[in-house]
Amino acid sequence: MTFDEEINRVGTHSVKWDEMEKLYGVSPKDGIAMWVADMDFRPPACVQKALEEVIAHGIYGYFGDDGDYLAAIQWWMKNRHGWDVEAASIFTTHGLVNGTGLCVQAFSAPGDGVVLMTPVYHAFARVIKAAGRSVVECQMPVVAGRHVMDFDAWDAQMTGAERMLILCSPHNPGGQVWSVEELRGVAAFAKRHDLIVVSDEIHHDLVFPGAKHTVMPLAAPEIADRLVMMTATTKTFNIAGSHIGNVIIPDPVLRAKFAAVVNGLGISPNSFGLFMATAAYSPEGAEWLDALMLYLDENRRVFDEGVNAIPGLKSMPLEATYLAWVDFSGTGMRREEFTDRVQGAAKIAANTGPSFGKGGEDCLRFNIATPRARIVEAVARLKAAFSDLQ
Repeated sequence: MTFDEEINRVGTHSVKWDEMEKLYGVSPKDGIAMWVADMDFRPPACVQKALEEVIAHGIYGYFGDDGDYLAAIQWWMKNRHGWDVEAASIFTTHGLVNGTGLCVQAFSAPGDGVVLMTPVYHAFARVIKAAGRSVVECQMPVVAGRHVMDFDAWDAQMTGAERMLILCSPHNPGGQVWSVEELRGVAAFAKRHDLIVVSDEIHHDLVFPGAKHTVMPLAAPEIADRLVMMTATTKTFNIAGSHIGNVIIPDPVLRAKFAAVVNGLGISPNSFGLFMATAAYSPEGAEWLDALMLYLDENRRVFDEGVNAIPGLKSMPLEATYLAWVDFSGTGMRREEFTDRVQGAAKIAANTGPSFGKGGEDCLRFNIATPRARIVEAVARLKAAFSDLQ
């Protein structure tokens, strides 16, 4: 089990590597892809073995009897998160962007408002707008280097037209692990404004030492009648191409509404994803994950120390995810200038901050889930690109 191996992904239909020149002007020949949120590591051997067994059998028919798959999800949530999940509450979607879209359809109507705590994962706003709903951006100020929830300001923003709140927990792009107190604040806010809470916890396994993630059903059981949980194996085990996710709904009334949308669209999961998820949610998968987090923790240290040594740059302390959020406002540069230095001079493709909504204007997001040699190289390139500030 090694994460130092540099695997060439160019020419493999990788969005991260094969699309970055078109989108960022950074060639894969000499550039570093640090944008799309997938890892440059192979998944656990147990996942590879599961796929090899399917391929060796050679028949790819309809998947039946999902008992082992559901039991694997239940085992993982209980053992890693202390959360008891009923099998009947689990829906399988084609990833969690699809899950988000289904929630928007199930729990809101065209013209309704959907609340986002920005800056936040850009796909949420895209899905909301495409469904004819209104994005309500509740911006989070940064206090002592951390995004904080400003409920008083957000209360004043509400008009009564809002129907849903999408919570990103842990937070992407800031990497915060929300405290139980903060999560209870979200629950109280939702109750005050009669909002369904969709808690996207896709990063809840990717938590660094010193931080403790609490799943929303345990943090705020009082909103069980308005809570929808979204989890997945895809970020945890680097199997995003399997396009599989879990939408877990404890409340039977909400469950029936969601089921009506799923059934109306004729959705059923991809069998390859079911085999991969079942294999990943296992003791072998857990062992791989523990090793991954130790590796990423050192990547985090190397990246943050290097970036924070550059005058004007500040990497937000990362408690979870593998996505570093770097603030360039201290350089005094316009967004176009610091972005050009990163993409043009350093030849690094990183996500631009405005795509995450209000509060992201002066930032870039960097994916550090790549072999450490690339992290060291990326830091060296950034130092060179901003050498006139040092």
